[in-house]
Amino acid sequence: MSGALHVAILGSGAWGTALAVQMTRAGHAVRLWSRDEKTVADLGRGENRRYLPGIRFAPIAAGMALGPALDGARCVLAAVPAQSLRSVLGSASGSMPPGIPVVLCAKGIEGGTGMRLSAVSESVLPGNPVAALSGPSFAVDVARGLPTAVVTAARRVELAAELARQFSTDRFRCYSSGDLTGVETGGALKNVFAIAAGAVAGAGLGASAQAGMVTRGFAELRRIGQTFGAEPETMMGLSGLGDLLLTCSSAQSRNFAYGLAIGRGQSLANLPLAEGVATAGVAARIARERGLDAPIVAAVASILEGSITIQEAVDALMSRPLKAESE
Repeated sequence: MSGALHVAILGSGAWGTALAVQMTRAGHAVRLWSRDEKTVADLGRGENRRYLPGIRFAPIAAGMALGPALDGARCVLAAVPAQSLRSVLGSASGSMPPGIPVVLCAKGIEGGTGMRLSAVSESVLPGNPVAALSGPSFAVDVARGLPTAVVTAARRVELAAELARQFSTDRFRCYSSGDLTGVETGGALKNVFAIAAGAVAGAGLGASAQAGMVTRGFAELRRIGQTFGAEPETMMGLSGLGDLLLTCSSAQSRNFAYGLAIGRGQSLANLPLAEGVATAGVAARIARERGLDAPIVAAVASILEGSITIQEAVDALMSRPLKAESE
């Protein structure tokens, strides 16, 4: 890949729209696929009133047909929710140009199968190399052009580095990594801990509890990542520690906001999609199957299932046998 690219973006939510804005800033021609007719019209006027209200940008070419969006594309950014990825890529498979990279921009683990999203993509599109874009990045910040640092990862570090070069601008800095497993795992699991952080804040348990939960959550993230084959350095980087710090500290994070509502005892009915809700259950199951010590993940999954209360989860966590911090 060299020079300006035709970039196809699948998904017109806040993140898909922000990435379309960023790819345009990077000098690429963008075509975006959306399921929503009103959003398509909005994007053509340089706005997305549903997901990024109040933010204006250059008009984005968008449509509701996958074929035109993918026609001639040299790179595809998949920004649909993790649990929708398989069906969307399946629908796109007949129009997908062979050999071009599919960059996964959602963060999660597929429910039921427990597969990382790269494995989902490879099973549906075996002829397209897979990469991931992750890191501490709120869609609204990227859309506004605020300084942001992320990481692109692929099994071939040369592909990751090329994607990072193509995506970067003076306000959007992409680092590269050959540890696709680690980048995916960190991005998926931090959503679970963000729900826990929100619940702690919502329940009024204090700043000390918040700091302790995030720190011990990071220990779990590293432990689970190691069993998947993630490199320790990746867990310390943008897609691990960096993303965890961002999403566990701000109600801009959908996962933190979801946990906040749980902690406050508020209705969850009309909240935006929080990827950590689906990830928590499958992550807890994987931890059990592999004999991993992941008490916070297990607690979040149980709270979401309704089998325990936040106070019961706190009591259980605080009464666990004492051990060395490094264990």
